[in-house]
Amino acid sequence: MDDEVFRDPFIDVDEDRALPVPHRYVHGGFRDTDTYFSLYLPSAENYEGRFFQHVTPFPQSEHLGPTIPVEYNKIVFAHASGAAFLETNGGGAASADPTSGIDRTISAFRANAAAAQFSRAIAREIYGEHRAFGYLYGGSGGGYRSIGSAENTVGVWDGFVPHVIGSSVAIPNVFSVRMHALRILRHRLADIADAFDAGGDPASLDLTEEERAAFDEVTRMGFPLRSWFGWKTMDLHGFSALYPGVIAADPTYTTEFWQLDGYLGADPEASIHRDRVRLNTTVVEFIAEEPADAVEVSGGVDESFKGAERQPARTRAIRLADRPQGWIMGAELRIVSGDAAGQVVRLSGVDGELAILEGWQGGVPDGLVPGDDVILDNSSFLAVQTYHRHQVPGPEFTVWDQFRDARGEPLFPQRSLLLGPLMSSGATGTEITGDITGKVIVVEALLDREAFPWQADWYRDLVRSRIGEEAADNQLRVWFIDNALHGDVGPQEFPGHTVSYIGALDTALRQLVAWVERGIEPSPTTSYQVVDGQVIVPEAAEERGGVQPVVTVMVDGGVRTDVRVGQPVRLKITAEAVEGLIVEMVELLAGEDGTSVTERILPVESAPRVAVERDITFDEPGTYFVSARIAAQTAGDLSSPHARVQNIARSRVVVHG
Repeated sequence: MDDEVFRDPFIDVDEDRALPVPHRYVHGGFRDTDTYFSLYLPSAENYEGRFFQHVTPFPQSEHLGPTIPVEYNKIVFAHASGAAFLETNGGGAASADPTSGIDRTISAFRANAAAAQFSRAIAREIYGEHRAFGYLYGGSGGGYRSIGSAENTVGVWDGFVPHVIGSSVAIPNVFSVRMHALRILRHRLADIADAFDAGGDPASLDLTEEERAAFDEVTRMGFPLRSWFGWKTMDLHGFSALYPGVIAADPTYTTEFWQLDGYLGADPEASIHRDRVRLNTTVVEFIAEEPADAVEVSGGVDESFKGAERQPARTRAIRLADRPQGWIMGAELRIVSGDAAGQVVRLSGVDGELAILEGWQGGVPDGLVPGDDVILDNSSFLAVQTYHRHQVPGPEFTVWDQFRDARGEPLFPQRSLLLGPLMSSGATGTEITGDITGKVIVVEALLDREAFPWQADWYRDLVRSRIGEEAADNQLRVWFIDNALHGDVGPQEFPGHTVSYIGALDTALRQLVAWVERGIEPSPTTSYQVVDGQVIVPEAAEERGGVQPVVTVMVDGGVRTDVRVGQPVRLKITAEAVEGLIVEMVELLAGEDGTSVTERILPVESAPRVAVERDITFDEPGTYFVSARIAAQTAGDLSSPHARVQNIARSRVVVHG
């Protein structure tokens, strides 16, 4: 191995396995390290001289591959693409802990690089002498690690697919501004979601001055306007794992926030004072976890942070002697008496007298017993919600222009340390420079609430400025996927609103293979504009580029119609492929809640453009949403479940009695 830390690799398992597809399984690691890997090798008949390597947002287990459902399984896809599949534990959980003293480049790229190099040697031993091509991909924090690998290694991998990526200043700012909006807009979120849904009217929103300011602030920072439909389940997400690091890195911030001019907490008229909770109470009892409550973490980008600090859970909740009042998302329990005094317990929420623990973190501190005094306090979390105002970066980050005056100077007091680059480099290993060493296809989700979409444009500009526009055009593509959220999962929480981007990842990896190995240019970068933090793509397929098909749903010729019970509604669905052929169309009908849908498969002949038209009627008054989910097969085999890029559109039908 090139890296002295990983100079002594070993294999401890080499056997044939049947699931999820027949393969040869090799497990090993590197002596005197905590780095382990799993390599899933196809038969010689199916192997075409390459490997796909997936990297999780946080270091996790090297045994995740077989746990994913077959239809989305990374091993199955890799083997169907002529590739072996490689995964590692990222150097072990401690390697990503900034307090461990371990070099951050271990988890960022060195552990994965060592496994990639050793896997090439294994492949030569098994398949004979050859040069195996390698492709690394990962999303969210794994996107950072993919970028760090692309910029800091040479000859280890040939191509990269970072997806749902952040910028160097994403953390904690994309989370803080969202929390600020959730607090102030919490009584108006249903109205906002409705206004920006199909057939809605944004001009109808009647917000107070404070509400309008918060809404404009989060919108200009890049929160996708059409993503508010998920407000009911939009919680702390990864911020629960990141927020303590903000407080640790800037320990005086909370105190100064509540005391110094220029901070929201020092404004006596701000609503934040009404939402501040500081409840002195005592522990009554511990509520034990039920077996079904245990958290399983598969390595997806929406949940990998839960595996970063996971311990065996012992307690689900702590019953307090008193019931708090107010907005208590992000509250903490500070222990002030007993053997555990001085420790802080992070909470996922409060339900009456129950303080609900973050289940993925495990139990309560040792020494905490009933009768101990605690303070339920949300002061720090409230303070961090406007941290982004005090972290104004360089002028290239235009979403912060709202916090600059006419001369470009910050409108608010600035902290002495810009945390974003420090926190992002924990995953990239070094400063993000744009100096990529291989071919890169970035896949970004346009409804991403955790990694605002403009950040892919920022990285594209960074690459172009670093290596030049011509070189960037020869090495980089950016594909935006509309109606997709952050998570790399198949089933959708809101199936009438969103689609998975897994098919786009499949397509990116396969087009990357063709680009690297055969010189075949991939699909072009999606056409887009960034306007006030919002990424806007053309509606027409011939103008959009990228790989995602385009679909429209019209009811009586528009995106909204008002009818009587039993009155026919003319439904027209039109789908057009940007790449490949339309192979699937599903009609979905949902009520106002958006979660319960009925599906109807519409038979279609595979073609570049498909249109379906029919009459529908409704037997009960109410508001209904008719959606159409489509898929284009981009890789040639029309029957294959892989590389099917999806999209969805919807219209509103209001039925009167």
